[in-house]
Amino acid sequence: MMNRISSASACMLTILFSGCTDTQKREIMVTPISPKTNSAERQFKLAPLPYAYNALEPYLDARTMEIHYTKHHQGYVDKLNQVLEKYPELYDKSIEYLLTHLQELPETIRTGVRNFGGGYYNHTLYWNNMTSQRNGKPTGALAKKIDATFGSFEKFKEEFNKQAATLFGSGWTWLIKKPDGSLAIVNTQNQDCPLSDGNIPLLVIDIWEHAYYLKYQNRRPDFIDSWWHVVDWNEVEKRYAMTT
Repeated sequence: MMNRISSASACMLTILFSGCTDTQKREIMVTPISPKTNSAERQFKLAPLPYAYNALEPYLDARTMEIHYTKHHQGYVDKLNQVLEKYPELYDKSIEYLLTHLQELPETIRTGVRNFGGGYYNHTLYWNNMTSQRNGKPTGALAKKIDATFGSFEKFKEEFNKQAATLFGSGWTWLIKKPDGSLAIVNTQNQDCPLSDGNIPLLVIDIWEHAYYLKYQNRRPDFIDSWWHVVDWNEVEKRYAMTT
């Protein structure tokens, strides 16, 4: 259901601004990120990984990848579909729509969509932001924006590492683009997603222990350091370029 961004023609990002007041929505529609590939099957599905389980070795081990994808991520997809069963018309909405319109959803399913829909979206972006083809630094407009915002790429990594390492409990660390066009590093707890706050996710690392514990145990900083080796900056740059 969520596909890797491969080209501008295959993936179009449309940002619709309808004001910045509390009553006017800022909607983010990432059409190819959550397409329904079969109109007869309306439920959300787990998209194939864009690489093999062992493709990110030695930085992310194959066993963790397999369990993380087939058990944890699949679990969020299954539970999201269960939550939406009483309101089947919502299967026709994209995951981005659901997460950006949480307050408009029926109260009885709002928390479930926030948790399980967030888990579905967050994990898919996490997979898509990694690659076995190492490209260690951003280039172009994103690189310039990172330098202007944080001082340098090295300072950006330092701040990102600090926030990821000190996030209490389980959650995610993100590079986001805010409504005013600025970049920021933010943490979210559990499966909360920046989309729900009107921000555009560009890059994310999963800080839940199941993302790294088999290989790194309690050495979260080591996991974070290793993760940088598999970040797909080409993919992140495409997402950023589509928002400008």
